[in-house]
Amino acid sequence: MRSMREKFPDFRWRRPEQGRASLCECWFCVDVWTWRMASTPGNQKARHSENSQGKKSQHAEEAIFYMNCRAAYLTVFKSSLENIKSKEQLSLVLQQAGRNPSQKTINKYWTSQTSSLNFDDFCAILKKEKPPTKNELLEAFGKIDIDKAGYILHDELCKILTTRGDKMTWEEVTSITNQADFNCSGKLDYNKFCELYLTTSEQCCKAARDRLETDPRLRQQHFGNQTENFPEGISLPVSKPSPRVSRKTDLKLPKADSRAPSRPSSAQSSKASTSTTVTVGASSSSSTKLIVEPDTMKEWQCAQCRGCFYLEEDGEIISHKYRLHLPQRSALCVTIRPFTIPQAERKSCHWLSVDTALFILKENETQENLQLVSFTELQNKEVFGWRGELGAGVYWLLPFTTGCRLRKVKTQISGEAKLVWRDEDGELALTKEFRAALLEIFETIDLDGNGLLSLEEYNFFELRTSGEKCDQEAWAVCKENFEMKKNELTRQGFLDLNLMEANDQDGDPWDLWVTLLSLGYNKALEMTEACPFVIDVCAERCKPRVKAISLEAGGSQLSRAVCRSVVNKGEAKVLDGSENIFIYTYRSGSRITSVIENKSENKVIIHVNNEQSKNCLNNRGLTVFAVEVAPKSMMVRIFYCLANFREKQVTSLYFLFEGLLS
Repeated sequence: MRSMREKFPDFRWRRPEQGRASLCECWFCVDVWTWRMASTPGNQKARHSENSQGKKSQHAEEAIFYMNCRAAYLTVFKSSLENIKSKEQLSLVLQQAGRNPSQKTINKYWTSQTSSLNFDDFCAILKKEKPPTKNELLEAFGKIDIDKAGYILHDELCKILTTRGDKMTWEEVTSITNQADFNCSGKLDYNKFCELYLTTSEQCCKAARDRLETDPRLRQQHFGNQTENFPEGISLPVSKPSPRVSRKTDLKLPKADSRAPSRPSSAQSSKASTSTTVTVGASSSSSTKLIVEPDTMKEWQCAQCRGCFYLEEDGEIISHKYRLHLPQRSALCVTIRPFTIPQAERKSCHWLSVDTALFILKENETQENLQLVSFTELQNKEVFGWRGELGAGVYWLLPFTTGCRLRKVKTQISGEAKLVWRDEDGELALTKEFRAALLEIFETIDLDGNGLLSLEEYNFFELRTSGEKCDQEAWAVCKENFEMKKNELTRQGFLDLNLMEANDQDGDPWDLWVTLLSLGYNKALEMTEACPFVIDVCAERCKPRVKAISLEAGGSQLSRAVCRSVVNKGEAKVLDGSENIFIYTYRSGSRITSVIENKSENKVIIHVNNEQSKNCLNNRGLTVFAVEVAPKSMMVRIFYCLANFREKQVTSLYFLFEGLLS
C-alpha cells in the first residue's frame, strides 16, 4: 500500500521556520561625509520644517516620533533602560535614527563630564538634530558646483573632504567615491546622490521600525510599548503577553534626580518627577461567585467548544476565536475553564493554573466593527463566567490569558523521550509515551468533543503544525488509508496517520517532533507551552451555536476590549502631582489589570515598582520596569495574577508609579 505522501505529496508540509526581521546593510559612510559637507563653514543654515498638505496632527506626529526613537534605540540596545556609554554608541544609535552627525556634533552632546546618556536624552538630541532636507543638501553641493553643471569631479571632492570641516583620510574618501560614482567617469551626479542619500536614510529608519513591529520581544521592551491609534482616540497595544526576560534582582531604574551631569538642558528642564502608590489588598470574592449549574438552568440548551492557547517562539500567545449565533433574545450563562485532558488526569497539569477569560463582542454589520458586551468576571475555582441577557444576533467570543503563567521558561530536560521503536519483525511502532501524548493532542483538537476529527478540526491542527490546509482530495486519501466514521477521523486513525509519517521518514522522528513542539510539548513529552480550555454557552430560550473560526493572536479587537473593560469596571486614581495621568486598576478573580491614561499634551514615562508585592506574578517577569504612554492616549499592558492560583486573596500588591512627565 502506498503512503499518503506518495499518493498526495502536498498532503502535509513541515511547519516553516519563523525568520527574524533583519536590518538592511546601509553604506552610511557616504551619509557621514555628506553631513560633513553640509556642516562646513558657510554652509550652515537654520533648519526649518517644510509645510505640506495633509500634515498630521501634532499628537500623531509626536507618537510617530517616539515610535521611531524606540525603533532606532532598540536596534542598538536590548532594552530602552540601557544607557549609551560611549561616543561610538551615540554615533551608532543616531545613525539608526537617520542622522549622521559630525564629530563636532557628537562632542556637543558627549563632553568630558559625560558618563552616560539615557533614552530620554537620546530623544532630546533627535529633536534638536533634524535630518537634512533635499534642498539643503543640494544647496551644499551647489556651493561647490559654481558652474551649475550638476556634477562634481572626484578630485575636487577629495580635496574638500580631506582639508575642510571634519577632515577625512584619502582611504575613506576613495571608498566613498568608488560607491558613489554613478556614471563611472570620475564625476558625482549629486542630484542622484541626494535622492539615494534620502532613500537610504529612510530605509534605515524603516528597517528599524519594521524590526520593532515584527519582533514582539522588542516591541514590548520596557519603554517600547507599541501602541495603535483607534478612531475613538484610545491608543492600545496589540494584546500579546510579555516575553520572558532576564530577571535581575539588582535592576535599578534611573531616577529623575540622578541623571548624568551632561544631560541636555532642554530635556532636563522639561521633566518633573512624581510618584504614587496604588495598593490592592485582600478582597472578598463572594460578590463575584459563579454558580455554574443552578437548578434554573437544568432545562437550558447548551453548546460546548474546546480550544487552546499556544505559546509562540517569540512569546506571543495565539488561540482559537469563536463566533456565537443566537436565533433569539435569551438569558445566557457563558463560562471558560482550563480543559482537563482525560489521559492526563493523574498528571500534575500546570495548565490548570493558567488564568483564563472570555470577552464577548457584538458583531455590527461587519467583522471589523465589534462592540464589547461583557466579559467573564464571575469565578468558581478555575471556572470564569458571565451571566446576562443577549439579543438575537452574531457575537464573537475572544479567549484571553494574561501570559503571567504561560510563558517561555528554560527547563532542564534530562533526556529526550523516545517516539518510535521497532518490534521483532523490524516494523515501526509508536512508544507508549508517544501514543499517550497523541491521544492528549486528539482531545485538544477535537473542538466539539464528539470523539472524532472533522476536516475543519483537523485543519486547525494542520495550520498549527505545518502551516498548510488539507483539502477535500487529500481528505479522501486519508479516508482510504485510515479509520473514519461519518467522514471524520477516529482516534485510531489519528494514531495510524502519525505512524505512517514515522514510516515515511524511516523512523526519523524529526517531523514528529516538529508537530509536538508546535503544540506546546517539550522533549520530555510534557505540555509546557500550551493551555487547552473549554467554553460552555447555555441559553434559556434557544439553542446557541458556537463555532471556531480562526487560530491567531488576539489583535486590536481584544486589546480594545481589555482596555474598555478595565476603564468601565476598574478603580481610577490620579497620579500624584499630575492631574492628567490616570491609573485604572481592576481586580477580577485571580487577575489584576492596570491601564494608564495620559490626557496631557506630552508623552509620559511611568516607572512601575511592585517589589513589595506578594503572592502575585506579572506578565513582564520583572518587578521594576517602565512603560511609555503617548500624548492623549491610553495603554493597557500591565497584568498580574495570583502566584498561588487557589489562594483566594492577594497578600499585598503595590504599584509604585514614578512618573517622568515630558
